[in-house]
Amino acid sequence: MKLSRRELLGTLAAAPLAAQNRPNIVYILCDDLGWGDLQCYNRDSKIATPHADRLASQGIRFTDMHSPSSVCTPTRYGILTGRYCWRSRLKQGVLVGDSPNLIEEGRMTVASMLKSQGYATGAIGKWHLGLGSKQPTDYTQPLSPCPNDHGFDYFFGIPASLDFEPYVYVENNKAVEPPTARTPGRNEPRGVFWRGGGMAPSFDFEQCLPALEAKAEWFIRDRAAKPQPFFLYFPLTGPHTPWLPTKEWQGKSGAGIYGDFVMQVDALLGRIMRVLEETGAAKNTLLIFTSDNGASWTPGDKAKFPHRANAHWRGMKADIYEAGHRIPFIARWPGRVKAGTVSSQLGCLTDLFATAAAITGFKLPDDAAEDSYNLLPAYLGTAKKPVREAVVHHSSMGLFSIRRGNWKLSLGKGSGGFTDPKRVDPKPGEPQGELYDLSADPSETNDLYVKQQARVAELTALLDQYKSQGRSRPRG
Repeated sequence: MKLSRRELLGTLAAAPLAAQNRPNIVYILCDDLGWGDLQCYNRDSKIATPHADRLASQGIRFTDMHSPSSVCTPTRYGILTGRYCWRSRLKQGVLVGDSPNLIEEGRMTVASMLKSQGYATGAIGKWHLGLGSKQPTDYTQPLSPCPNDHGFDYFFGIPASLDFEPYVYVENNKAVEPPTARTPGRNEPRGVFWRGGGMAPSFDFEQCLPALEAKAEWFIRDRAAKPQPFFLYFPLTGPHTPWLPTKEWQGKSGAGIYGDFVMQVDALLGRIMRVLEETGAAKNTLLIFTSDNGASWTPGDKAKFPHRANAHWRGMKADIYEAGHRIPFIARWPGRVKAGTVSSQLGCLTDLFATAAAITGFKLPDDAAEDSYNLLPAYLGTAKKPVREAVVHHSSMGLFSIRRGNWKLSLGKGSGGFTDPKRVDPKPGEPQGELYDLSADPSETNDLYVKQQARVAELTALLDQYKSQGRSRPRG
């Protein structure tokens, strides 16, 4: 087949990457940051986010990016393995702080792949993928499997969310300080919540995010001084509960302590950007800033504040509706990604794996990254058609939906998450799901399930195909 000049130039734009000096990759994953929190996504946001806005002006902003799940653990599994988590043993919900390792032994991760390609790899922050092989995890003993067993040269962070015990720091395969003390927990005011349980005697909830930031800055400065490219996976603890902005940020936003905490997260991004610039690494670093799911912004929060953390999207974190999984996603790569661009390409966080493989020239085997697509053409602006055939969404309660083009089918009724009604059991003869045309109805208010039965059958068959064949990415 003969390529046109435009097609040839587009192919050449992506092809030389493996032969060039490979970029560092810094992946900042916020926890529960909403699509509408950042002003570059929502001009009516009541939260100042100057650093995210500046990053968007220097790179590309995706408007139709999705997390593979609307809650924490399964999204993290998807990012690192390039595989939907519902294919694993975890069919709904999340792990807790003493859960065993979730990533299967021998499964390739984006970290192990990049390590094989000569990268130094680090993970700093909220792991939430299980540690050790038994439940409950024994934090007085070496922890294996741990992030080091999944391709990371270095790990420092906490086992799960900052509201799940035990509250300890783990460095590589050991707790820095065992959880020999206890906290009674806390559940007020709104958003300042953590469960009671074991904690390290010196653990300070408010200083957790700053401590992780300091470690990330150290890692970048250390690796930037060496010739080897590096990959830093930096999953934050904020703005997930507990909402604990430090004194510097308290009272600074128009969205209460949640908004203040988002401003602190934005400032963290700014400091990472500054460190990359000060070390000279910024010019050859792909920096990604995104979120693991939508914001936990309830009807009560909306009534109290004029801020809309999830913009106009329906629902919230944990839901199958758009607010549960449509997320901000900004990527900057000087000299490769055109500054100030916006992409409407349909994407998923599972796509990091295939995209990183394309950047390094690694050929993905068929038994890895089964749900990961190469979004590099979308980053570079060379994609002439949709990269993805479809995206499968999954709620906290295990409700499925599938999106192809503008059409989104939910295989059940209700949010499947936090928004009421959570689950609706249809009577015989009633619609068994919900169907929306997002081009005409982005807020999912006009259910077309009954009127578009052919579309329902088509999307149901595609989801069944993805389930039965164990993959959505084409082979080869």
